[in-house]
This record gives sequence, C-alpha cells and structure tokens, in this order.
Amino acid sequence: MPIASRNAPTDKPLVWLHGEVKTPPWSLEARREAGFLLRRLQLGDKLSLPSSRPMPSIGPAVHELRIKDAGAEWRIIYRLDSDAIVIAEVFHKKTQATPHAIIETCKRRLRRYDEAAEQPGEQEAEQMR
Repeated sequence: MPIASRNAPTDKPLVWLHGEVKTPPWSLEARREAGFLLRRLQLGDKLSLPSSRPMPSIGPAVHELRIKDAGAEWRIIYRLDSDAIVIAEVFHKKTQATPHAIIETCKRRLRRYDEAAEQPGEQEAEQMR
C-alpha cells in the first residue's frame, strides 16, 4: 500500500509506491539533497536539468530526480499529479541508460495506482490520493 506524507495544507503529498531514501546506502549529503528536491516539488517548483529530467518513455508528467552520491548515482522516478507527487521507484543507476526493467516496472506501478484511484468508493483508492 502506498504511503502518503503531508507537511502543510498547501503542499502536495508524496505518495511512495516503492522505494525509500535512507542512510545507508545513501550518504547523509545525498539524502539531504533528495529531501530538498522533493520538498521543492511539494511546494510546486518545476525542476530541470541537472536535478531532474523528463521520462516520456514511462509516461506523461513522469520525471527522474538525479542525485549524485559518493561513488554512486541515484534516481527517483516520480510523476507530477495535480494533487500529489507520486514516487514510482528509487534506484542506484549503474548504466548510462535507464534499464528497461525499471521503465516497465514504473509503468506498471503507475497504471495500477491510476486504476485503484479510479474505482469510486474504494477505501484504498482514497488512501492512495
């Protein structure tokens, strides 16, 4: 079940479908950068390179946060919805291109999230939004 967090009434909540940002394996500095960028998204800021880039191969309004860490590159795949920031995946990037399995997994998670949210009267769908 996705986890939603909310800080202030005007902020968009973060809805975590999968993944987490914690130390270890993330360094404290990388975790702080991720938190700072996620907070900016919650406040409605539009991020661009080098911090974020669109991921149209996954879907509309889907982007990846790009976090550099000591000896590692982290990615957070997210979608900007009108009412939330939906986190589909957090992973350690090891290759130039995003692995096909990650792309397909994110598509599946976002599709299931949308399907659950469209079913009226379902308590779980309400919790997801």
